[in-house]
Amino acid sequence: MNHVSVLAPIERAGLDPERLEALFTHLGPQEAENALCRAVEELAYRLGYLDRLHQQCRWPEMRSQTCELGEIARFIGMQATARISCDVVQCLDDGDRVALAATLARLGRMGERSLYAIWDMEDQSI
Repeated sequence: MNHVSVLAPIERAGLDPERLEALFTHLGPQEAENALCRAVEELAYRLGYLDRLHQQCRWPEMRSQTCELGEIARFIGMQATARISCDVVQCLDDGDRVALAATLARLGRMGERSLYAIWDMEDQSI
C-alpha cells in the first residue's frame, strides 16, 4: 500500500511590532498609516510580479525586484519576509533554479501571511 505525505509548511508571520511603533512615532499617525498602506499595496503587487518574472525566466529583473521587496518589508517590520527575500536573491546568484522555486514559494507564503497579520493589526487598532 502506498502512502502519500502532504507537507503543509506553516511559519508564523515574522512581524516586528517595535518597528511599526517607531514608524508611527517618527511619522505621526496619519502619515505612518499612509506609508504603511502604500508599502502593503506595493508588497502585494511585487509578490505577484515576482511569480510572473520567475515564469518568464527574467532573472536580473527578478533579482532587483526581490531586493526592493526586501527593503520595503524591512521598512515596515516584516523581518521574516525580508530575510527570505535575501534567500531568494542567494538562489538567483547561485543559479540554483530548484532551490529558487522552493524559496520563492516560501517567500510568497510568508509575504501573504505577513500582509494578513498587518491588516489584522490595523483592524484591531480601529
